[in-house]
Amino acid sequence: MNLFKEESPFNFLSLENQNPKKSKVWILPVPFEATVFNLGGTKEGPKAIIEASRNVELFDEDLKKDISKIGIFTLPFLSLTKNSPKEAVFQIKKAVEKIIKNKKFPVILGGEHTLTLGAVLAFKTFFKNEFSVLQFDAHSDLRDEFEGTKYHHATFARRIVGDLKIKICQVGVRAISKEEFNFINKTKKVKVFYKRNYEKKEILDFLAEKVYLTIDLDVLDPSIMPAVGTPEPEGLFFENILEIVKEVAKEKEILGFDVVELSPIPGLFYPNYLAAKLISKILGIVFEKQF
Repeated sequence: MNLFKEESPFNFLSLENQNPKKSKVWILPVPFEATVFNLGGTKEGPKAIIEASRNVELFDEDLKKDISKIGIFTLPFLSLTKNSPKEAVFQIKKAVEKIIKNKKFPVILGGEHTLTLGAVLAFKTFFKNEFSVLQFDAHSDLRDEFEGTKYHHATFARRIVGDLKIKICQVGVRAISKEEFNFINKTKKVKVFYKRNYEKKEILDFLAEKVYLTIDLDVLDPSIMPAVGTPEPEGLFFENILEIVKEVAKEKEILGFDVVELSPIPGLFYPNYLAAKLISKILGIVFEKQF
């Protein structure tokens, strides 16, 4: 079965005619939404991000370089099973494995946060447990089960830590259940920094030498990112994420990342643009010395 639809309607950053073999980065849009509550619409996130990215300048003023020189290829939107979140997770795993086998850097556009489990499963195939996850998120997503399923955007981190035995460092958490709080206090595989109270050195000390990043956009303060399902006050700002990623990129190998949970608001463009700009900036940080 072909996991990808035949054609992609447009490309990230308007980069047409990119050569997939020569590109370092493969963008994978995953319009997956199955377990979202509150404000839905995350399935529209990938399209909104790609559309907004057409307005992002290719020249990065901090790096003084043209981001397009990295080589960024946009894959067709991933076509997923609609009925089963578990089946969708393993379809995402298969798609990300294909990217890794081609020795490309995956950037996944969501979609709900459940998709991160598929990406982590793919990296586990190649790197076993020799990597960790850095999660930017307003929520811990460490429930063992939610709404009758273990495959949910509120449980994906528990599957990674509890089932896959991979460490997670969480930054920006400010909404957590008692179950999650108790689990965090019992395990050594999770380190949490609440609200804006993070220490970069402690983050680096906890992480493995190889790191996968996952960014739930609700980690950002609602004043700059209202287009999420569950906005929480006292969030991080754009520059907070970038300063942490810069430090991680200096000391560790970043394997790939995803940006998830954008729920576009009709008529409100700037949250979509912020997400696209964030992806562009992170790519510049990761590949600064390679282009």
